[in-house]
Amino acid sequence: MRRTVFTEDHEAFRDTIRAFIEAEVVPVYDEWFAAGQAPRDFYHKLGELGIFGINVPEEFGGAGLETHKFEAVLYEETARAGVQFGGSGVHVLLALPYIKMLATEEQKKRYLPKFVSGEEMWALAMTEPGTGSDLAGMKTTARLSEDGTHYVLNGAKTFITGGVHADRVIVCARTAAPTAEDRRHGISLFAVDTKADGYSVGRKLDKLGLRTSDTAELAFVDVKVPVEDLLGEENKGFHYLGLNLPSERWGIAFGSYAQAKAAVRFAKEYVQDRTVFGKTVASFQNTKFELAACQAEVDAAEAVADRALEALDAGELTAAEAASAKLFCTEVAHRVIDRCLQLHGGYGFMNEYPIARLYADNRVNRIYGGTSEVMKMIIAKDMGL
Repeated sequence: MRRTVFTEDHEAFRDTIRAFIEAEVVPVYDEWFAAGQAPRDFYHKLGELGIFGINVPEEFGGAGLETHKFEAVLYEETARAGVQFGGSGVHVLLALPYIKMLATEEQKKRYLPKFVSGEEMWALAMTEPGTGSDLAGMKTTARLSEDGTHYVLNGAKTFITGGVHADRVIVCARTAAPTAEDRRHGISLFAVDTKADGYSVGRKLDKLGLRTSDTAELAFVDVKVPVEDLLGEENKGFHYLGLNLPSERWGIAFGSYAQAKAAVRFAKEYVQDRTVFGKTVASFQNTKFELAACQAEVDAAEAVADRALEALDAGELTAAEAASAKLFCTEVAHRVIDRCLQLHGGYGFMNEYPIARLYADNRVNRIYGGTSEVMKMIIAKDMGL
């Protein structure tokens, strides 16, 4: 089935990324996996490669493009190689849209050049212990000082991807109490400098999957945040968060499809090499049927992911469409990766094989960015149910 979503420019970028992964990531990936994070200097290499600046305006050091198609190529190529780029995904997919959408010109001049180079890595801190998907229930507060020069930030966050290496974190905090009519009122966004007094990184969390992505707990004790680091208007944070959810959910959908595609590749290569009862595993009818069924599901997920990508680039991807794409692609990936691991037999349970790591990495896709159950609620509401 011929795809039309990518051009020659995207394929040239794919060649560059594939060569980079083979030279800079694959040889040391086991070390990253054991350490539980990518080294900080790796992000400088991504900056030098231009990964962080694709969607950043030229006046701030970027390429000035307005497309997610290069990100899509990254999803496919990292999945194909069975690797992750540490916590860098949140830097571009989650943090950058808020900077572009909300930052003043003065803020962009301060933030974006270092963002592009990798000198400053960004993360997004929404989730708190005990709140999960209920962002309106957050307890972290930011109180404006009496002289109006800064906010005083207090509270805690958890499950923060990129939280160990982050130099700036977009922190969601309450600047006003919720109202009886609207629990979501009173949330604001701040670009917090992680070197500020009172800011601390707690545990680097020990996760089932995404082992090379540093995920941490954060704590804020009387952290002074200059008013110049407020993003957007006070008390409108929840509204801003909602605007970026479709692109975030597209990213999870596309990444899941890419993982499913990679799983079929890993399984196909394995069964062609592995011999049992004097024959290759690939020669058995059950193997052929299993991989054929998986390929059909991957084809369908690819079509859904590509359609969502085109809609996102056109500025037309709705919340319900993004939820549908995320639900479908993550569920397909769950089924396909599980079946491809089964074809590996006992070796599929060994972390030295990429299918095992992929199985663990994929599981979170049905949880973060909104659980599958939340996606179903969004879709049902859009159906008028």
